[in-house]
Amino acid sequence: MNGTRLKAILGGSAGNLVEWYDFYAYAALTLYFAPEFFPKSDPTAQLLSAAAIYAVGFLMRPIGAYVMGVYGDRHGRKAGLALSVGLMFAGSLLIAVAPTYRQAGALAPALLLVARLLQGLSVGGEYGTSATYLSEMASAEHRGFWSSFQYVTLIGGQLGALGVVLVLQAVLDEAALQAWGWRVPFAIGAGLALVVYLLRRRLAETASFEAMSVEERRQSGALRLLNEHPRAFWLVAIISAGGGLGFYAYTTYMQKFLVNTAGFDRATATRVMTAALFLYMCAQPVFGAVSDRVGRRPMLLLFGIGGALASVPAFTALAEVRSPAAAFAIVVCLLLLLSGYTAISALVKAELFPASIRTLGVALPYALGNALFGGTAEFVALWFKRAGAEAAFFWYVAAALAVTSVAFWMLPETKRTSLIAD
Repeated sequence: MNGTRLKAILGGSAGNLVEWYDFYAYAALTLYFAPEFFPKSDPTAQLLSAAAIYAVGFLMRPIGAYVMGVYGDRHGRKAGLALSVGLMFAGSLLIAVAPTYRQAGALAPALLLVARLLQGLSVGGEYGTSATYLSEMASAEHRGFWSSFQYVTLIGGQLGALGVVLVLQAVLDEAALQAWGWRVPFAIGAGLALVVYLLRRRLAETASFEAMSVEERRQSGALRLLNEHPRAFWLVAIISAGGGLGFYAYTTYMQKFLVNTAGFDRATATRVMTAALFLYMCAQPVFGAVSDRVGRRPMLLLFGIGGALASVPAFTALAEVRSPAAAFAIVVCLLLLLSGYTAISALVKAELFPASIRTLGVALPYALGNALFGGTAEFVALWFKRAGAEAAFFWYVAAALAVTSVAFWMLPETKRTSLIAD
């Protein structure tokens, strides 16, 4: 790999890390700021309200995916990357300075909602643009390995958010964290987003985009996507729904599950998830490299079938576990299965579409599937728990992954049929 290509991949990945750091800071800090924005005595009710606004951010993803998917196809991948991180800067800054319910009444959760709408627009566009950019920049023989860095940086962003929480937990008491300490990660994220915005404006454009004619750049749109690529569109939507549900159930919701169900204190749950996510992050290039040798579909089926079989017993065991080491081992097993999907999911989607509609083709069906199942994972899990039927969520995840496995089987082996030009 030449220096220009490596610099572009690392530069695009750094921006992706900041995007997801900002987005996951909300999930990592919900336990602390929920009481400040939602004045209810029931902790589960507070989490449910915060999770509902978290889900609203996902519902904005299809809009962001469409707007910035078309923008990235028409104006360039790096232009789309710069726009998405700019929106994330605005959303994170707003959360950092938002007043609490005691200070501003109903305006407080309203501002939190606006911030999540901005972040949802940002991430909705970020995924498709980043997936397209990294996939087009990678060489054909190592495309699985290099494209896996999208999830390396995505997980790195989540780890960064959790890491900041760990530092704050070490230096501040619970009262200070709940009163003002939760604002610090959002302020850091806003600053980093501003820096990356400036960096992204200097990235190299991909050869695939530059090779397109002016007429080809004008062709991106939802009607063309649905008319010319309906099968690919719906397959991407289905695998994104199942993959997103598995990802958010095993990662962002898992921290709350360890506190709210297993009974760990917040600091212990954060340490368990930080260690597990670090191993998960390191596994992504390994699974990506394996896909360059054995193909994409076997890796996807490993996750789909394995997750369908493992979800119910794993969550059932975690609900009763009292040892942090045992909880860590169970979570890591789930995350390694998930790696079969996350390491190559963006690449598989990008390989299904031609360059002139690739960003939108990756972004829009992904955002729709993820909004319906990934973004609502926490809300559904907490709803079942409040209804006294928490185990139903475990079966819900297992059933969704079983259906997703059928879609994985229906995918072409994109390692052989990739539409990305070398």
